[in-house]
Amino acid sequence: MQISNNKLVTAEYQLFVKNADGSLELMEQTTPDNPLKYFHGAGMMLPKFEEHLEGKKLGESIEFSIDAKDAYGERSEDNIIDLPLNIFTNDGTLDEERFFPGAIVPLVDTNGERINAEIVEIGAEDIKVDLNHPLAGENLFFKVKVLDAHTPTDEEIMAMNSAGGGCSGCSSGSCGDGGCGIGSDNDEGCDCGGNCTC
Repeated sequence: MQISNNKLVTAEYQLFVKNADGSLELMEQTTPDNPLKYFHGAGMMLPKFEEHLEGKKLGESIEFSIDAKDAYGERSEDNIIDLPLNIFTNDGTLDEERFFPGAIVPLVDTNGERINAEIVEIGAEDIKVDLNHPLAGENLFFKVKVLDAHTPTDEEIMAMNSAGGGCSGCSSGSCGDGGCGIGSDNDEGCDCGGNCTC
């Protein structure tokens, strides 16, 4: 069966970014036990990712790139902001094992959407956080093998919805209940294929 809208797709993939010297660095990959699963055309993945997989069949392997502008956009200094220290404290005490420079923390924006922020610096009264997506400014390079594509059963739809989306095994760690996804901003900043649960 070919990949098309509303099909449940299972795939293996590797995600690379280019280093300053031009070499490719592996950022994420699925595992045989935990492949990527997503509903094609449901907005779980980057549109360009789905565009490259449209029409592909079981067993097909493809390689493609997605420019930063079609992935997570360019990095913006406007996305580095200061937040009051007190929103990170409990009874006036900062948990230094949880909040430290480099830590990824889930936040909620003004629309109630969950987003990730990386702590850049901790000051006396503020914490500077970076709201840029971890892959902002990066061109993405994929190697993908299609393992399956079929019309999902009611049980599969319910299971995927209760799990929060497609699922893949991220090698980079830090996956949360909102996703390890190539598709959107996720709870723990793992970007491996869509709004998925690791």
